Amino acid sequence: MFSFQDVIGQTDAKQKLLHEAHKGRIAHAQLFCGPSGIGKMALALAYARYLCCPNHTPTDACGTCPSCVKWNKLVHPDVHFVFPIVKNAKAKKEICDDYLANWRQLLLESPYFALEHWLDKMGAENGQAIIYAKESDEITRKLSLKSSEGGYKITIVWLPEKMHEACANKLLKLLEEPPQQTLFLLVSETPEMILPTIQSRTQRFNIPRISDEEIASALQRKYGIQAQDSETIAHMANGSFLKALATIHLNEENSQYFDLFVSLMRLSYQRKIREMKQWSEQVASLSRERQKDFLNYCQHMIRESFIANFHCKEMNYMTRPEQNFTARFAPFVNERNVMGIMHELSEAQIHIEQNVNPRMVFFDFSLKMIVLLKN
Repeated sequence: MFSFQDVIGQTDAKQKLLHEAHKGRIAHAQLFCGPSGIGKMALALAYARYLCCPNHTPTDACGTCPSCVKWNKLVHPDVHFVFPIVKNAKAKKEICDDYLANWRQLLLESPYFALEHWLDKMGAENGQAIIYAKESDEITRKLSLKSSEGGYKITIVWLPEKMHEACANKLLKLLEEPPQQTLFLLVSETPEMILPTIQSRTQRFNIPRISDEEIASALQRKYGIQAQDSETIAHMANGSFLKALATIHLNEENSQYFDLFVSLMRLSYQRKIREMKQWSEQVASLSRERQKDFLNYCQHMIRESFIANFHCKEMNYMTRPEQNFTARFAPFVNERNVMGIMHELSEAQIHIEQNVNPRMVFFDFSLKMIVLLKN
């Protein structure tokens, strides 16, 4: 657990991190960037564990020393975690340590996860997760303590783009004048949202998507998926092991997104206003994160439908039910309306982010689809 060998693919990234460790050229602040599901957190954890291990091999931590044993339970005293939380004043949960048991449980289940999984683990599906200003005082306090193991004091910050400005400014001071033997590993999906001054004081590490071959191999090895099925799933995952896992465990949520999309397209085409209003109320009843996920799914389906018109199967990333629906639906997404549909989906995402009434957002979008599908 939390070793380099557990990271799916990313051979070049592993070699780069190991090379830096062997040469002793370890930047005190590193920014791991890339889309969700490609193994940024898995790499950061494996790297931190390797640096903590006094008996590491040339390629990985030993896995048996006292440091590694503590790492296996995520209780190493010199490793600290910072992550977005949803405050719960009633339960007096206001800093990351108040959710540390939930966080450890999530990581021990799998280092491949997304924000919605963390919100669910906190029991805060409808919350807006933030790294609050108070967290910076906790970081400062922890780093002021002497290293328990005599090595690095490591702080892993997941989604620093969710950091409150006051917290970010205090973190900046720590990055400018870091305590001795301190290492910051920032794991980001949208680095452009991080303060430019923080970005400039970190060594950026762009993590690529995982190759189809590596995802397929992992699916066969870890989950016993047949070769042909694993190759299809890997192609659909588009470099994200998290998407591959979601495809394996096709759950009610994924099926619901597909059903909602198909329902909207049919209702809009048939101009059934009353049913469209009911549809918008159904989508509005989802949590905010799931509403955003659904809009992302709609963009995926519109993009795949448009590409399907060019009859290049290798360019399409769809499940079999999606392929069956798109075979009939694709002609309705064309050069005249595809940009308009994608624009309206982007506008809807912005409005959901801004906490606009979701019933209004989704009903307005459905009405616009009536016009766009006729183009």
